[in-house]
Amino acid sequence: MKRWIGAFLFLGLIAVSSNGQPGGTTSEQTVAIRCGRLLDVKNGVMVDHQTVLIDGERITRVGRTQEVHIPAGVRVIDLGEATLLPGFIDTHVHLFLHPGPQDIQTLRETVAKRTIMAVRNAEADLMAGFTSERDLGTEGAEAADVDLRNAIANKEIPGPRLQVSTQAISVEGGHEDFFGYNPAVNMIPNAMMVEGIEGLRKAIRFQIKEGADFVKIYATGADQVVSPENYRTVPQFTLEEMQAAVSEAARIGKKVAVHATGGEGARVSAEAGVYSIEHGYYLDDRTLLLMKQKGIYLVPTFTVTEWNVAHATGPAALARGKIVLQLRHKHFESALAVGVKIAMGSDVGPFPHGTQAEEFSWMVKYGMTPLAAIQAGTINAAALMEWLDQVGSIEAGKLADLVAVADNPLQNIDTLKRTLFVMKGGVVVKNLIPATNP
Repeated sequence: MKRWIGAFLFLGLIAVSSNGQPGGTTSEQTVAIRCGRLLDVKNGVMVDHQTVLIDGERITRVGRTQEVHIPAGVRVIDLGEATLLPGFIDTHVHLFLHPGPQDIQTLRETVAKRTIMAVRNAEADLMAGFTSERDLGTEGAEAADVDLRNAIANKEIPGPRLQVSTQAISVEGGHEDFFGYNPAVNMIPNAMMVEGIEGLRKAIRFQIKEGADFVKIYATGADQVVSPENYRTVPQFTLEEMQAAVSEAARIGKKVAVHATGGEGARVSAEAGVYSIEHGYYLDDRTLLLMKQKGIYLVPTFTVTEWNVAHATGPAALARGKIVLQLRHKHFESALAVGVKIAMGSDVGPFPHGTQAEEFSWMVKYGMTPLAAIQAGTINAAALMEWLDQVGSIEAGKLADLVAVADNPLQNIDTLKRTLFVMKGGVVVKNLIPATNP
């Protein structure tokens, strides 16, 4: 399948300088960051007056400012009374989508144009403090996310560290097959449409060959919502098919994430042992208990639902959206009560990139404490991505992915929407607080 790497050729001019403006990407070797507060997400406590020493890409020491010796000549970044946190992690993004009708994007915009947009979206997310992300499908842009991931990793363009899933997998006539895809006219489908166990196995092997870090499967299709008591979610795969998919991915050392709003499709996915259930609007008690027992993550994606309701076209769509929100609130409270693992994921793409820190606020509104919401978007998300030894908390030995905000987010969660400082791998990509030297 053709790769769209040509879309990146003009992007060599895009970079991030040490003051967060377009330019070079060089960072001093050793840096000391002083801050008024630091959130220790691992232990769940806020500590005052901290200094973080960084050598190259990694943190070497974290401690109270009066106890940390800063060698002569080391660059000091003084964040004043700002709060320092680990870089945010969004485990459900669509870098190749933007607000507006999806059929226009996937059927009428070229892959090259969408790749250029994805590059801009990646930079917007990074500037908002998201230093790591999982992309859950290019929605018709083939495996262009692999090239995007590699270009970021090679420091050719700015953006979060990425894990990608390429096209995702669905069934003919199911989710992501609503836009008139017709192989006879050589359109690119939004997902790989498969039939049966062998079709699933073949699609998984192909996507891994293309460079996917994990497998995404659409386990449920259209939602039919009439009232809070009358709703149904269409399952797309049998238990045997999902078990085969999980087994095939595991054989290659990969895991399966599923789009599943609820019902039988979500339950079958949990029984098969997928690694994460995305959305999970209507998860019954049986499914939640399976998720708890098997350690399956729930990635709630509240922001996209709230966006869709706020931008609903017509009274019917608005009424349906409000019912969905009621159901989401009820079932998320059940997930919290059961103790299901939660990782932050916003489904950004249908709403503007760089604004998904809203997800933290929605998670608090729907029942999480501010600390739990932040942990979902840092240490829990890192665990889901199996990057816990690299990112997710501010500790010696980990990559220096850091974010600073003005207020204490345990008291004002909305402060996370306004980052003052962003560092990725020891390189400052945004700094609205002037750095000083001792």
